Amino acid sequence: MPPTGRPAERRLAVVERSLRILDAFLELRGDAGTTELARLTGINASTVSRTLSTLVDAGYVEHVSDTGRYRLGTHLIALANHVLARLDLRVLARVHLESLEADLGETATLSIPSEPAAITVDFVPSRASVASIARIGRASIAHATATGKVMIAWGAERPPRGRLERFTDRTIVDHAVLRQEVEQVRGRGWARAEGEREEHLNAIAAPVFGSRGELAAILGIQGPDSRFVRDAQDAAAHVLVARAVALSRELGYHERAVWK
Repeated sequence: MPPTGRPAERRLAVVERSLRILDAFLELRGDAGTTELARLTGINASTVSRTLSTLVDAGYVEHVSDTGRYRLGTHLIALANHVLARLDLRVLARVHLESLEADLGETATLSIPSEPAAITVDFVPSRASVASIARIGRASIAHATATGKVMIAWGAERPPRGRLERFTDRTIVDHAVLRQEVEQVRGRGWARAEGEREEHLNAIAAPVFGSRGELAAILGIQGPDSRFVRDAQDAAAHVLVARAVALSRELGYHERAVWK
């Protein structure tokens, strides 16, 4: 048996296949047929069909009798609510998100550390006519987002190994450059990303710490590069950091500050 508190290193192929099928629904954003799921997951259609039958019995997937297609089941809502119930920081953070958007005019985001990446759990969109819209549940990219760089600097996330995927011409794909970038993030207490995951999208992010000094959340600001330029980012960072400090204190963090 594995040591207490640590997950086993061996994986169950049947469970991994089930998770791949569930994840495929997110890509399709709607009902799906067996053939579509087989194509997206690379799992043969007969195995997909048997797996779907099991997932239907458990309530994770529903069978639409009129069309013969499948959709995600309501049992997933119960699981999601169970996770969200522990995210009390969303309630605490909401006032900070609203204030950030009001003060800066850009979209304010809240992410929480997860494995293997931070996940967006709330946001307040900019009221500007041209605005960046965040997505709930979207994972950060460690080397290509401000939130991801915060995860590397202060969270459990380690710098990615192997080839760094290039998303735009500005994506950091050199490990030495990434290490230098993360050191700069630690030095000033917040991170930036300029067109590194998506062209024409700039963002900054700051860590929020819990009572034990752990990375509890990440506050971010994002906007179009036509407006959220370097000078605007630097000015916004002071406001963002102030909110991160305030939220950290609400969560019980009173240790030496890391923010500049």
